[in-house]
Amino acid sequence: MREIGRDISGQYPKGTEEYLGRLAVTHLIVVCANAEEQCPRFFPGAVNRWYWPFDDPAAAAGTEEERLVKFRQVRDQIEQKIREWIPTITSQT
Repeated sequence: MREIGRDISGQYPKGTEEYLGRLAVTHLIVVCANAEEQCPRFFPGAVNRWYWPFDDPAAAAGTEEERLVKFRQVRDQIEQKIREWIPTITSQT
């Protein structure tokens, strides 16, 4: 992420319990098959739920460079999807 100017060094995986009652969640986006199968199907307050199935780059095989290529590919796919999606939700408000 640093390659594209985003500092995520302070980020870590979070469970739903960190958000319940603390943050209004209107849009729930599930981005991998594992989360689609294992995570809650509903989130309190989430009006909209989307499933955007991206490959899990952590499951990629190959050399370190080949795996890095996969991480970059998925990162860029997610960014593109978000850029396409944002205008659709802002036009609904």
